[in-house]
Amino acid sequence: MVGGGQGAFIGAVHRMAAALDGEIELVCGAFSSAPAKSKASGEALYLPASRVYGSYEEMIQREKQLPEGERMDFVSIVTPNHLHFGPAKAALENGFSVVCDKPLCFSMEEAYELQRLVRQSGLLFALTHNYTGYPMVKQARAMVRNGELGKIRKIVVEYPQGWLSTKLEDSNQKQASWRTDPQRSGIAGSMGDIGTHAENLAEYISGLQITELCADLSTFVPGRLLDDDGNVLLRFDNGAKGVLHASQISAGEENNLNIRVYGEKGGLEWHQMEPNSLIVKWLDKPKQVLRTGVGDLSPEAAAHTRIPAGHPEGYLEAFANIYRNFAICLRARLQGREPDPIYQDFPTVGDGLRGMRFIQRVVESSESDQKWVPF
Repeated sequence: MVGGGQGAFIGAVHRMAAALDGEIELVCGAFSSAPAKSKASGEALYLPASRVYGSYEEMIQREKQLPEGERMDFVSIVTPNHLHFGPAKAALENGFSVVCDKPLCFSMEEAYELQRLVRQSGLLFALTHNYTGYPMVKQARAMVRNGELGKIRKIVVEYPQGWLSTKLEDSNQKQASWRTDPQRSGIAGSMGDIGTHAENLAEYISGLQITELCADLSTFVPGRLLDDDGNVLLRFDNGAKGVLHASQISAGEENNLNIRVYGEKGGLEWHQMEPNSLIVKWLDKPKQVLRTGVGDLSPEAAAHTRIPAGHPEGYLEAFANIYRNFAICLRARLQGREPDPIYQDFPTVGDGLRGMRFIQRVVESSESDQKWVPF
């Protein structure tokens, strides 16, 4: 692991998710850019001192020298955005597969370079767009792909939060400080942080790709350096139209990611805060509510359900599905065999590249008088 030391939020989430299925063991780490903090973090995680490093460069070089079977098999990168590229590039160049938190990196130039390295090396690369891991999201994707809704016409995806309704970054709150800092977050605030999740979910469920967009970004909190609210009109490659809304100043909202997809025959509705339910609305018959683990669901949904119906599966389990699928595919590769296609389902560097392009084009559109820009 790179990053995720003491005081970090997302590092602990990654560790819990990776460990959930017993497929992955944390064996080493460079948990902070401060060597002393990295050492203290590793000690708190019960790692041997010899496998806790002061920098990711040291970790990659030292691990590479260990015998095969003893050294690490892949690197998990859980740092702020501006620190994704360095360790990802170093890992790929030295023969290690990568799991990386989203967004992919800091700039389009870095994104293209990582895509080139993945293609050149043939190594695995997973991006933790964790919302794609929910069983009911996979059920929705399967229903669309199987043509049950007919041709898709309309997609509405929303991600409102309220935690940045005040200038929280002035209190030195760690998450607010780096997410609102252009030097660490990149060219976008709410759109880079959560808008990319909405974009990825819309494309994942629908199987479509955005071809054009028209964006309006706002910064409502005085003195904030990046957007904290945004609205985007979308055009998709089959002619469908969409609306995407991402906000971190929607006071009172928690983590209310939700999506509606409408086709010629019916529509789907899914809410991240009620993730075990998928609402299906038909043109000519009563509404249905599908539930995780209940009834005749798609093989994709069933394969990503762990516990009996009525027992909530949520954020950590969805995160864990990405790690489990990645581990199954990596183990198969190390053993020289092809993994079951149902487990080859996790976001890749290509999804990360589209997320970075989305950020770039949204900012470009918002600043332009022309508004509609090609994706």
